[in-house]
Amino acid sequence: MRILLRSALAAVCVGLAAQADAAASATATAAPLASVREQLEASCFAGSSLRIGGGEILLSFDAAAYPVGKAQICAWTARAAFAVYTYFGRFPVSQVNIVIKPMEGDRVNGGTTWGNADDGKPLIVIRLGRQVSAAQLEDDWAMTHEMVHLSVPAVPENSHWLEEGIATYVEPIARVQAGELSAQRIWADMLHGMRKGLPADGDRGLDHTPSWGRTYWGGALFCLMADVRIRQRTGNRKGLQDALRGVLAGGGSIRVDSSVEAMLGLGDKAVGVPVLSELHREMGDAPMPASDDLQSLWQRLGVYPDGDSVRFDEAAPLAAVRRAITARGAGSS
Repeated sequence: MRILLRSALAAVCVGLAAQADAAASATATAAPLASVREQLEASCFAGSSLRIGGGEILLSFDAAAYPVGKAQICAWTARAAFAVYTYFGRFPVSQVNIVIKPMEGDRVNGGTTWGNADDGKPLIVIRLGRQVSAAQLEDDWAMTHEMVHLSVPAVPENSHWLEEGIATYVEPIARVQAGELSAQRIWADMLHGMRKGLPADGDRGLDHTPSWGRTYWGGALFCLMADVRIRQRTGNRKGLQDALRGVLAGGGSIRVDSSVEAMLGLGDKAVGVPVLSELHREMGDAPMPASDDLQSLWQRLGVYPDGDSVRFDEAAPLAAVRRAITARGAGSS
């Protein structure tokens, strides 16, 4: 695999160039963020490398393999980078190689992220169907999901749910904050998806039940519950976004190994309440939450199913918390 990846990195390289670092400290209003996004997408077509929020992205793919065109693939990468930058207030690593590997078909077939590849830098490999359309790239979540992984330290294997849960939970919220998705859409996706993370018969807690549902959606459910609890205990002034920014500011990223306790401790310190550590003690070794608890949470957030979508009850007890979670500039760290 390493030989193949090295060969891919030597293939035709298409970069993205932008000078967005100066905007990293700007107030997160619509105008500055739109300006950063426009710079990223416009300059990536000109070539070289993408620089944003203290990070550099080196993008490698064979443009001839994709009829959709180089510009669309560049813009897809730029959108994901912008969403991650928006959520974390910076790009998670100083440099990352991204290799797009041609596959048969017309889909984005997921990806894999490594903290330290052959050249010592993080590496993301995305498997992309040759016949992918511009519309599919615009709607894709995988590139953003993999970039979110760059922000999370490597934790022990039995806690892999934390890495995947953060990426699953943060990706859509980051895209809402970046202006790609509506809040209504992602709450609908979470309403229908989070149930997949509930414990089944025989479950022994997140640290001991490595099923697909508990790893991805169970981890995401942990994040949702943590986000809500942090906001409840801080008067809605802090949330999981602040905690994860704190982990990153404390030196946590995919390039380092960490115990779960140390990583969550950094997040707790950033928000001033030990919610993450407490919730891990609750959910790590026990089959939580119950289905009724999740249903109650949706009601308190004011999220109700409406066919394939949702409707919001703005008078619900935690409606303000729900709005704050997806608000642009929600992170204040």
